[in-house]
Amino acid sequence: MNEKSPAIRWGVEQRLEFIEFRLFWEGGINRGDIIEMFGVSVPQASRDLAMYQDTAPGNVDYDKSAKRYVPSHTFRTRFLRPDPSVYLSRLRVLGEGLSRPEDSWVAHVPEIDVAVTPHRIIDTEILRSVLTAMRERRSLDVCYQSMNTKRPDPVWRRITPHAFGYDGFRWHTRAFCHLENRFKDFLLPRILEAGSFGDPVALGDKDTLWQEYVGIEIAPHPQLTDSQKKVVAKDYGMSEGSMVLRVRNAMLFYALKRLGLLGDAEKEDARRQHIVVVNKTDVQSALARSEIIEFNTEADLLEGRNLGEP
Repeated sequence: MNEKSPAIRWGVEQRLEFIEFRLFWEGGINRGDIIEMFGVSVPQASRDLAMYQDTAPGNVDYDKSAKRYVPSHTFRTRFLRPDPSVYLSRLRVLGEGLSRPEDSWVAHVPEIDVAVTPHRIIDTEILRSVLTAMRERRSLDVCYQSMNTKRPDPVWRRITPHAFGYDGFRWHTRAFCHLENRFKDFLLPRILEAGSFGDPVALGDKDTLWQEYVGIEIAPHPQLTDSQKKVVAKDYGMSEGSMVLRVRNAMLFYALKRLGLLGDAEKEDARRQHIVVVNKTDVQSALARSEIIEFNTEADLLEGRNLGEP
């Protein structure tokens, strides 16, 4: 139902949402949970629980033996939007070591593991400089290490960053490159130094590839059985056998790569590649516009032509 009262202060409402999170996902809550999470007093925790019962009457019962509040058989969410993706994302950041258990709202953390990817080191001050340039709409001198054979050594260049991109493994900044007079992607770990700020040449509203969106229509691999196609469709939330993913043209290459769709997916083994692109002509045309299809080597393909590489 998720009906929130505008009269409840944000801090209190956050605690009420926490109460409901524990009731919904963990099966119960007591005063000590609120005290431990928010550092409030015992009377405040009691008031929070009383307020929750007043605003969501009939939602909880008190289990005397366990000395905690548990969801009633008529329980309905009022402050929480239960979303498996949100809950599992909390487990993911725990599994990756990016959050402490006490910050995740999850009391009983199940045993989890996450496929290991190397941690990419990003310099704190360099990130601050890039953020400052974005916020103040300025350009920034950076010393960037390209993997291009024409520039094997670090080169100072001026960029005007306007956005961040993440491909599932690496963070980059989307920026106008003053050296090459075009918008490109620059991996944050490859920015070795940040220098002075200056005037911009082009801002994000001029970045056509960033502003332009492309629809990738995906469907189950044609070689799957009917029952397998149904479960793939359910897995991806497809309607009538397909769905459209809306992505920025500047992120199209990364999206296709992550989904295993850069090549001809229909020629791949359906047991490993479960989805294919339906509108292949449109997607390839968009990929051509993004100037990422002209690779000389497999290494170039894996790096991505516009990751700061001319």
